[in-house]
Formats: sequence, C-alpha cells, structure tokens
Amino acid sequence: MPQLLMIEDDARLAQMVGEYLEQSGFVLTHATDGKAGLALLEAPTAAGLPDLVLLDLMLPDMDGLEVCRRLRALPSDAARLPVVMLTAKGDPMDRIIGLEMGADDYLPKPFEPRELLARIRAVLRRRGEAAPSARIMRFGSLEIDRDARTVTVAGEAREITSYQFDLLAALAERAGRVLTRDQIMEAVRGRELEAFDRSIDVHMGRIRAAIEADPKNPKRILTVRGVGYVFARQQD
Repeated sequence: MPQLLMIEDDARLAQMVGEYLEQSGFVLTHATDGKAGLALLEAPTAAGLPDLVLLDLMLPDMDGLEVCRRLRALPSDAARLPVVMLTAKGDPMDRIIGLEMGADDYLPKPFEPRELLARIRAVLRRRGEAAPSARIMRFGSLEIDRDARTVTVAGEAREITSYQFDLLAALAERAGRVLTRDQIMEAVRGRELEAFDRSIDVHMGRIRAAIEADPKNPKRILTVRGVGYVFARQQD
C-alpha cells in the first residue's frame, strides 16, 4: 500500500485525514513538527521512505517552506519525494514560493478529504508517468538487469533461478516498501505461483545467499517480522 508522511501539528486533523486515506488504501504516518518529519526522512524506519509527503506550511518549530528546502537538500532518495503543501494561509505568494521550493501541489485549508485524495493520486500518477522504470537497477555494488535477467555484485555474476530473479526484481522495483508475501506473489503473477507462503521464505534465503555479503545478517533484503520483506534502499 502507498505510504504517506503527514507533517502537521494539528493532531485531530491528522487523525481525520489518516482515517479517510486508509479507507482508500493508503498508510499514513504522522509527525507533529518539522524536526520530527525530517528525522523520519533522514533515517527511515524498516517501512522505508514514504511515497509522498503532506506538509503543513505553519508548524511550531519551523515553517513548511524551510522543511521543504531541507528535504530537497537531503543527500538521499528522500530529496526527490513528491510534496503536497497544506496551509490555512490564503496568500498567493505562499503558493508561488512553495512551488518554487519544490512542492508538487498546494491545497488551502479547510479542504475536502476527497479533494486531498484526488490531488495525492494525481501527483503520484504524474510522478510515475514522468519516471519510467529503468531497465537496469543499481543499488551500490548490486546490479539487476531486467533485459539480460542477470544479477551481479561488484561486477561478479550471481546465480539465481528465473523465479528468484522475478522475486528480487519485484522487491527492488518497490525499494523501501514493506511487502507481504501475498503482495510479492501478486507482483510476479504470470509466473507459476508457489503453493505456500513459506516457499517465499525459502526463495528469499537463496536470494540472500547470492547477493548478501553475510546472508545471516542481511543488509539488502530485510525481514519485517509478522509482515513480509522490504528491499533496503541504502547503498553499499
């Protein structure tokens, strides 16, 4: 499910928005001020980075424009996250400055939750259309070539089965997102699906043996206990 981060000091509003968006298939994490929001973006949890940031313009510790400026300056994938600004201020200049700072959209308060949902979907859709998936995915020394269907680590070929390649590619394409076993299997639909969830665990163990420096202490494919797996974004 798409992950959202809402940086908003109004806890009641954040709860209302979170409940509404969760009904539409989103997962919302709430940060009460700019410092807490930036901390989540600089050091993501096991769930990884969000897919989009909802950013209030008026925060208790720093304004949303400053948060947006710092976000865009981060030396990581977080710097490219789409941002929708929310504000009770009606000054058109704030909207102009926000967009110039790198915000993708701007919604004045009070707003209808349905409009917020529509804008979130539109921003995510535009981002997806503007960034077609690369045929070769690189994560530090790990390289996954979709066309050649090969996996190399530091230039050295690693042997995995065709089915394991599909599983690895499905995770890598969704780097930073926690996927359940069902979601992983759904992502490789069209292949002959395995009969039991635990077969995914066996395949993941073999993929780790192929690509991890220490398969018993993996750094790339992480287990999220009780949920599934996440492909970590960090570089080697």
